[in-house]
Amino acid sequence: MSGTIDEATQKELTTFMEAQEAQSRLYKQIHKYTGLCWDKCIPGAPGSQLSNGEQNCVINCVNRFVDTSMFLMKKVESQRDQATFQ
Repeated sequence: MSGTIDEATQKELTTFMEAQEAQSRLYKQIHKYTGLCWDKCIPGAPGSQLSNGEQNCVINCVNRFVDTSMFLMKKVESQRDQATFQ
């Protein structure tokens, strides 16, 4: 084995790495948004368990952040693709 990677393997590796980086960014965003939503939805220190309202608030808040991020990513990708074809 000569230690070189053929073009197809290199392309597959690059695609894999890009997917892993995107997943990592998404997890970091979810972690960040969970913290922001926690601060918004949980006043003071929580009791032994969250109320239904607190649970729903955190879930809805994080979901809205994720939905917005996904929308923006798709919009940027679409604009990038349109610029590439022009």
